[in-house]
Amino acid sequence: MKIEETKYFGIYESWQDKRRTLFTKSLDGKNFFNEYQFDDFIDFNPKRSKLAAAVIKRISIFPIKNNSKILYLGAAHGYTASHISDIVTKGVIFCLDFAPRVVRDLYFICEERENMIPILADANDPDSYKDRIEKVDIIYQDIAQKNQIEILFKNLQFLNNNGYILLAIKARSIDVTKRSAEIFNETEKQLKEKLKIIDKKELDPFEKDHCFLVCQKK
Repeated sequence: MKIEETKYFGIYESWQDKRRTLFTKSLDGKNFFNEYQFDDFIDFNPKRSKLAAAVIKRISIFPIKNNSKILYLGAAHGYTASHISDIVTKGVIFCLDFAPRVVRDLYFICEERENMIPILADANDPDSYKDRIEKVDIIYQDIAQKNQIEILFKNLQFLNNNGYILLAIKARSIDVTKRSAEIFNETEKQLKEKLKIIDKKELDPFEKDHCFLVCQKK
């Protein structure tokens, strides 16, 4: 198998029968989710990660670098966070989630990775964890809640000037009565109050009724 670098820092690809497969290079050779592995390269599945889906959809900018500091809101079990950990070899990811059951799973991964810090907290209440994190270059948010833009705005206090936001929007979590396109447009209007939108990709067929946005703090 031939694996090559992509234009997205730290993400690799392989083409077989016109099918594109993404990989990250494992930081320590470990595979946490029983993914396909070739040497130290771990399959980065767009059906399991909205970040991978956005890359497959050719998002125009990918701000994650090897020294990035990232606040991950909604880290869940740590699938995407573990792949970001492969990329930010000199950085750190503050992995936050409010569900004790998933943070327990996340904790075991963070024990293996010095650049991943688990935080059990509610992203809607930044005061409860502001003493446990520092200023970051990127906020990555994947929170399926109706008020997720309000939550994001509350956490902008942690973002460096000119920092980036990587944001996954699940339309059905915001309003089940409206079309996804309508919700995405309304979300963009909200975001433009405080952010500059750089790119947006709808994630079908990998994630139905989802879109992924790259924004920057004004």
